[in-house]
Amino acid sequence: MDGISRADLRRRFEDYLMVELRLSPRTVETYVREGGLYLDYLDAQEVEATTQRSVDIIRYLVHRQTSDNGIEQRTIAKVLSALRSFFQFLVLEGLRNDNPALSVDMPKTEQRAPGVLSVEEVEALLGHIDVDTPHGLRDRALFELIYSCGLRISEAVELTLDRLYLEEGIIRVRGKGDRERFVPVGGEAVAWLERYLEYGRGELARPGRRTSYLFLNHRGDGLSRKGMWKRFHELCSRAGVDAKVHTLRHSYATHLLEGGADLRAVQELLGHSDISTTQIYTHIETSSLKSYHRAYHPRG
Repeated sequence: MDGISRADLRRRFEDYLMVELRLSPRTVETYVREGGLYLDYLDAQEVEATTQRSVDIIRYLVHRQTSDNGIEQRTIAKVLSALRSFFQFLVLEGLRNDNPALSVDMPKTEQRAPGVLSVEEVEALLGHIDVDTPHGLRDRALFELIYSCGLRISEAVELTLDRLYLEEGIIRVRGKGDRERFVPVGGEAVAWLERYLEYGRGELARPGRRTSYLFLNHRGDGLSRKGMWKRFHELCSRAGVDAKVHTLRHSYATHLLEGGADLRAVQELLGHSDISTTQIYTHIETSSLKSYHRAYHPRG
């Protein structure tokens, strides 16, 4: 592209996202990755980004949705956001005069009830972890904590030792937008965290690799999101459960609400800035609704 190498273009785009737009590291990572996938697609088509029109971007989005294992509309929306930033970057770099991605409508994403495990399924899943090894102790403490506190994946892997207040049964979490919140930890999770800290974390730590991250990998570094996904996938395969790590967060919220927790309180615990996001957890099976109606309505 006008003599600019792919590596240099990627670096300058990344700098633009971090310095000019001041996006979060995770968003920068996503946008840079999506920009690279888009350029790979253009290379395969033997065309340049400078010649792309709105209709060409729509074709690319259709291509992603039909040939990329059927990615969801929510993912398509993220791809389009990344492309809007990428083309705006090209405009600022003087590589083209317009941003064709702005003329492409953002797909509407429907809010749907997330997958949820029953209390028994959660207990069975966690019970399949082999706690006779340091890795097993870490995994049990990790997934117990996610379920006990409703943590996002990033919040769990970024948790540091100085954010634990186990005697008080509280942790300090940094969520989206660097917003901090205090979240109570259940007794079961506290017990497994204490056991991991006493018998597991020291075994995973490596001399000369001092780190404050709570959950460590086999090299003594902080456990990555990819590492967590891999361990959870292996656990689900052993337990015969179809779930994702985020399912534990969904289950946490749903079980709180089913137990009678106030929606506003759950909003605070989850770190949602908008209560409408929390309301997706207020789903109840139709059979339950019918039983409630029969039990409590005067003409049920």
